[in-house]
Amino acid sequence: MTDQKVMIDLQNISKWYKDFQVLTDCTTQIRQGEVVVVCGPSGSGKSTLIKTVNGLEPFQAGQILVDGISINDPKTDLNKLRSRVGMVFQHFELFPHLNITENLTIAQVKVLGRSEAEAKQKGLAYLERVGLSAHASKFPAQLSGGQQQRVAIARALSMDPIAMLFDEPTSALDPEMINEVLDVMVQLAKEGMTMMCVTHEMGFARQVANRVIFMDQGKIIEDCTKDEFFDTPRGERAQQFLNKILH
Repeated sequence: MTDQKVMIDLQNISKWYKDFQVLTDCTTQIRQGEVVVVCGPSGSGKSTLIKTVNGLEPFQAGQILVDGISINDPKTDLNKLRSRVGMVFQHFELFPHLNITENLTIAQVKVLGRSEAEAKQKGLAYLERVGLSAHASKFPAQLSGGQQQRVAIARALSMDPIAMLFDEPTSALDPEMINEVLDVMVQLAKEGMTMMCVTHEMGFARQVANRVIFMDQGKIIEDCTKDEFFDTPRGERAQQFLNKILH
C-alpha cells in the first residue's frame, strides 16, 4: 500500500465546541484502496473525525487534504468535493417522500448534472449490486433498516466517489440486518474502494481492514495494521476496549 497515492491526509486536526476540545492533534493518512477502521469508546471523537474529512464538521486547527484538495481552503467548493466522497450515516438519511429510484437519482442530476436517463441507469445498476432491484419503486418506509442502509450505499456509489466514509453504518440496525450491510461493505473493500469506517464491528475489521485507528478522548491512540491491533498487546486503553468488545 505504501506506493499508492494518499487519498485522505489529516494533519494535526484539532476541534473545539466552545471550551471543550473534541479532537486533539489527530494525524493519519489513508492511501488509495486502503480500508481503515476507526474504533474506540463512545464519545472518543470517532464520528466527529470522520465528518471533518468532507467538511461536515468544521475544525479550528490543522489541515485535511482529500485527493490533494484542501478541505479548509475557503476557495474549495465543498459541495463538489462532497460529491466525490461518499458518506453513509448511522440513520440512512433517505428522502422519505421520494421512491428508491428517485433517491438514487436526485443528487446525480442536481449535483453532477447527469440526465435523468443516465442517472436512473447508474442508480438502478448499483441498486442491483446491493441486491435490491425488486424494490426500485418502493418508498423508504416500505423497506427494512438493513435494506434502507443498502440503498444509502448504492446512492453514494452512484456518485462515482473516490472514497467512501461510513459513520457507524450498522449501529441503528437490528442484529439480523447487520450482516447484509457488512456484506456489501466487504465486497466494496475487495474491489479496492478507499474506505474509512467508524464501526464497532470487529469481525468486519478483522476481515477487511488494512489498518485500525483507535481513538480515546479525542486523540488517536493507536494507528497500526489490523494484525498488530488484534494480535500484539496494545496500550492499556486499547486493550481494555478490545477485552470489552470481543468478550
